[in-house]
Amino acid sequence: MTIQKIVTLVFFLTLSSFVQATTKNDQSQFFVLMNKFATGNSLSNWDIGKPICQYKGVGCDEHGNVTKIDVSGWSLSGQFPDDVCTYFPRLQVLHLGHNNFLGDFPRQITNCSFLEELNMTATSLTGQIPDLSSLQSLKLLDLSNNKLTGDFPLSIFNLTNLILLNFNENRQFNPWQLPEHISRLTKLKWMVLTACKLHGLIPISIGNMTSLIDLELSGNRLVGKVPRELGKLKNLKLLELYYNQLEGEIPAELGNLTELVDLDMSTNNLTGKVPESIGRLPKLSVLQLYYNALSGEFPSALANSTTLTILSLYDNLFTGEVPQNFGLSSALLALDLSENRFSGKLPPFLCNGGKLNYILLLQNMFSGELPEGYVKCESVVRFRVNYNQLEGRIPEELFTLPHVSIIDVSYNHFSGPIPTTIGSAKNLSELFMQSNKLSGLLPFEISGVTNLVKLDLSNNILYGPIPSSVGNLKSLNLLLLQGNKFNSSIPESLSSLKSLNYLDLSSNLLMGNIPESLGELLPNPMNLSNNLLSGPIPLLFIKGGVLESFSGNPGLCLPSSLNSSDRNFQTCSHSYNHKKTNNIVWIIGTSVGIVIVGVILFLKRYFGNKKVVVEQDDQSLSSSFYSYDVKSFHRLSFDQREIFEAMVEKNIVGYGGSGAVYKIELSNGGVVAAKKLWSHKHKHSVSEDQLVLDKELKTEVETLGNIRHKNIVKLYCYFSSLDCSLLVYEYMPNGNLWHALHGGKFVLDWPIRHQIALGIAQGLAYLHHDLNPPIIHRDIKSTNILLDIDYQPKVADFGIAKVLQARGGKDSSTTVIAGTYGYLAPEYAYSSKATTKCDVYSFGVVLMELITGKKPMEPEFGDNKNIVYWVSTKVETKEGAFEVLDNKVSDSFKEDMIKVLRIAIRCTYSTPAQRPTMNEVVQLLIEADPCKFNCCNMSNKKKSDTEEVINKPKSIYDL
Repeated sequence: MTIQKIVTLVFFLTLSSFVQATTKNDQSQFFVLMNKFATGNSLSNWDIGKPICQYKGVGCDEHGNVTKIDVSGWSLSGQFPDDVCTYFPRLQVLHLGHNNFLGDFPRQITNCSFLEELNMTATSLTGQIPDLSSLQSLKLLDLSNNKLTGDFPLSIFNLTNLILLNFNENRQFNPWQLPEHISRLTKLKWMVLTACKLHGLIPISIGNMTSLIDLELSGNRLVGKVPRELGKLKNLKLLELYYNQLEGEIPAELGNLTELVDLDMSTNNLTGKVPESIGRLPKLSVLQLYYNALSGEFPSALANSTTLTILSLYDNLFTGEVPQNFGLSSALLALDLSENRFSGKLPPFLCNGGKLNYILLLQNMFSGELPEGYVKCESVVRFRVNYNQLEGRIPEELFTLPHVSIIDVSYNHFSGPIPTTIGSAKNLSELFMQSNKLSGLLPFEISGVTNLVKLDLSNNILYGPIPSSVGNLKSLNLLLLQGNKFNSSIPESLSSLKSLNYLDLSSNLLMGNIPESLGELLPNPMNLSNNLLSGPIPLLFIKGGVLESFSGNPGLCLPSSLNSSDRNFQTCSHSYNHKKTNNIVWIIGTSVGIVIVGVILFLKRYFGNKKVVVEQDDQSLSSSFYSYDVKSFHRLSFDQREIFEAMVEKNIVGYGGSGAVYKIELSNGGVVAAKKLWSHKHKHSVSEDQLVLDKELKTEVETLGNIRHKNIVKLYCYFSSLDCSLLVYEYMPNGNLWHALHGGKFVLDWPIRHQIALGIAQGLAYLHHDLNPPIIHRDIKSTNILLDIDYQPKVADFGIAKVLQARGGKDSSTTVIAGTYGYLAPEYAYSSKATTKCDVYSFGVVLMELITGKKPMEPEFGDNKNIVYWVSTKVETKEGAFEVLDNKVSDSFKEDMIKVLRIAIRCTYSTPAQRPTMNEVVQLLIEADPCKFNCCNMSNKKKSDTEEVINKPKSIYDL
């Protein structure tokens, strides 16, 4: 080697070392920038004193060049440096998902020529995507769940090394179409383009993308026919085209997809028969074709499937019989054939697999008896065969199923008695048996169904007494027994059904007097008409203006003292009136005596308290300003001084209806929230009334502090003095629902919103129905709903809540106006009387916020108009109902949102009696679960045995 070559080699080695040292120095500067422009607790993992290749989430090659940055799920906010590849020119993996970075898509990422993985899912990205053609090494691109705008970047279809492409839930793109040259992506295995403004036809060239395992195009506006070329995708396991406008027949060529596990083409305009070839697919587990116009007979080949677990064909035009061997070979999880024209006998082997949860066969023309095999469905949760032509006896064992919550056999021709085994249905919440030919006695064992919420036995041939044990069904809110032959007196025990929303005993043979205690159920509606009742109508019903509920009872009368002109009822005889007068005199005399004793006791206490106050000197009163009474409800791991020292202005995170709220970081690493309820500027302003109020507040807070429910915010302790009162709560990192919905930082998808709605309902149901005495919150609104790290809701701000005093079993009402305009029930606004139904109304308004994304008061609603009025003007048509839905939520959940919208409308009825109870609301929301089959129609949904197919790879190592 010549001297010149040696010198040259030394020069380049020296230069290389210099460049590497300079690069490493540049690399460290990136982390300095991250700490400067981004915030998050996880950034503390980056200790500037350590080698950067040892940082958490950082990977390097053998030369010390950073090749990987993964900060997924670190809950970071702020800005991510746009020129990341200036610092890391060898970067191959960049995972930023599930953070809250501000600003537009980082355009300089196009300089990352070595980049193989870019995952920026759910990072709140906005703006347009630049030309990505330069990223030729890219294999994984996930930009799902963002707010990207402008034209869809068609340059992506030039990235021929792509293996995964995911743009799920980007609803703000301009409408765009799949290009014909999409087939260039010959290596692509996962293509998820759901809810991203895709429209037009599905190009037939897609059939050349034979590497595809997962193809999801749902929640868009695709039109035309389903291409038969899809049958060429021999590796396809998941095909989802639901919620589009596709038409025509399902191509028989799909039967060539021998690897297919999940096929969902629901909610389109498909017609014709289901090809038998689809029923013969050897691995098909999930088939959902509901809400189309499909016709013909049940695909007979499905009856021989050994892999089918979920079949949903509801709301189509299918006819004919279901094969009797259906279910014999496969372990079904869910079956929904509702709203078709199926006929013949029910298939007897549905439960052979031992896993069936849902049997939904309503609104068909099935006939014959219930198969004996159905009583072996120990896993079933919902059993609905209503609106068919079924007959025979209802099997006794049906009520012994351990998990069943809904049994609906109404509108059939069932006969015979109601089995006494009904008392074994411990989990049953809804029982519908109306409009059959059931006869015999109503078993007293029904009192064992302690979770029953709805009971409808109307229009049968039941006779004998109404069992007094029905009064033990404390959760019951609907009791319908009309149109039978019950021939006893009305049991007084019905008055103990405090949750009852509607009672109908009309058109029976009931006799005797109307129990006065039944008036305790007012103002909830009831119907006792067309019976053989006699005697006086109790005054409570007369004053309540519900006399029409007693028509058709010739033996009923009105007291002559009322001077009523009602011609439907005779005036009671003189002997009854005389007896009644004596009773009234006795009651008045007793009441006067009680009042006199009460006045004496009050005066004694008043002057006694006044003497104590006068004898207090200024020193003792002054010292009480700094002497706190502490009441703890949980074991405390902090010093109370920490609370007071941290109550400075910089720690204020909000203001409630009764004071400021502080975020307090404790020395032990924990975080709590403290609310200052009120304060007095001068000691002389403390009145005797204030002392009484403090005492009442302490009593109420002690009640609230003992509440233990996952959806009620945890109250740690209470500090009180004459200076101020403090409530110390658990701290909720995701703030309140108002900011989550209207703050604009994140878009909550529908499953999360439904989770929030259900949690609030469960918390309120606990307050209303599980506590004695119950609690009315009186200020339910989105700012009083706090969200924990997992977006589980917690009902908060009981500063103006009122513990109900249950007198004689009837909730008393309060007369202090509280609440927030826009959320107030109409009767509360004009009568100042708060009941649990006021909370139901307010909850309905919160539901409408969740569904529409609107605030309770918006200028578009009109002057002095609120969200309830606005929704009521829209829902008269189906199109109008869809208009009110929040357009930031995926189209794939529209039907689920409509279900909850119906619940919200019921909650906001102007008449309190027509509103459901919170127990009933909980049941309705459970029924409206968007993932009712353990699956959500989203790209990240999981369907039992198909879970491995549906999960998207997170890195190249998973591909």
